[in-house]
Amino acid sequence: MSDSAPQQLLHLVIGGELVDLEHNTFKNLDDVEIVGLYPNYATAHAAWRAKAQSTVDNAQMRYFIVHLHRLLDPNQESKPAR
Repeated sequence: MSDSAPQQLLHLVIGGELVDLEHNTFKNLDDVEIVGLYPNYATAHAAWRAKAQSTVDNAQMRYFIVHLHRLLDPNQESKPAR
């Protein structure tokens, strides 16, 4: 990657209905929604917030932000150094 390219900290937003509120276990994996893949936390958070607010009437619906950059490179810092 060139020095001029923006740093990408990939994030995935997924969600679906949980079995219960005590665990993060989806009721049906076939129904898990992949909201999208985002190049940074800020855009992932905006997508997460929009989906979470749109399903506020269903207490068992949950959306999550998966920090893919941590899975791809566990030694990579989650926040750029200042």
